[in-house]
Amino acid sequence: MAAQKRPGSAGSGLKGFYWVLAAVALAGIAFLAYSLFRADRAATEPIELTNVEDARALLARAEGIKVGPDTAPARVVVFSDYQCPACGEFARQIGPWIQENFVDDGRAQVIFYDFPLGGTHIHSFLAARAARCAADQGRFWEYHDILFARVMEWSPSREAPLEQFVRYAGDLGLNRKAFEDCLESDRHADAVTANRMLGDQLGVNATPTVIVNGRRVYNPFDRDELRAAIVAEQPAGAEAAS
Repeated sequence: MAAQKRPGSAGSGLKGFYWVLAAVALAGIAFLAYSLFRADRAATEPIELTNVEDARALLARAEGIKVGPDTAPARVVVFSDYQCPACGEFARQIGPWIQENFVDDGRAQVIFYDFPLGGTHIHSFLAARAARCAADQGRFWEYHDILFARVMEWSPSREAPLEQFVRYAGDLGLNRKAFEDCLESDRHADAVTANRMLGDQLGVNATPTVIVNGRRVYNPFDRDELRAAIVAEQPAGAEAAS
């Protein structure tokens, strides 16, 4: 007589096990496809721009991010890359110093431009777009700071660090859905591309590059050189910077 199988014995258990494996495999494939789709939708490198042959048109498309009054005598232009270690040091050490000593009292305006270097800096273009997605919700500078502060979290990733960037938006209290929709698109790709093109036209060949009223500051970490460049643009008789 053949042995009877109890409910839940090896035969039926294996069948259920294989169904579970199949379901897990399908879920994994679906997740991978979704992740790849998300990455494919997100603009991660410069795009082709038209109608920017005129310098004024290119400047308008670049849309530099400003802090400080438009009436400030000194315009401090900064070209930066989020995967550049020196840019991170500039953002932590020099940026706040300029803000405290010259922007807060109206003597300088800082204008930030993206200069994604490319090459080994494979996520710098996407990071620049992420910061501008945060700017859509009025939080550019906070997101700029968090990108530099956490660069060792997202920079080594082989894949586009979409999840990390969305998480940072959540940490800042931004509308995650709006931010994610922006990031997983080509929004601001034209502005970041125009930023890079503008830097190329101005002869930017390294980051950070700092230009005060059209004159390049050759050592942007030298506070004396920066102070002199900004003070030189103040009206005659203005009090010297402290």
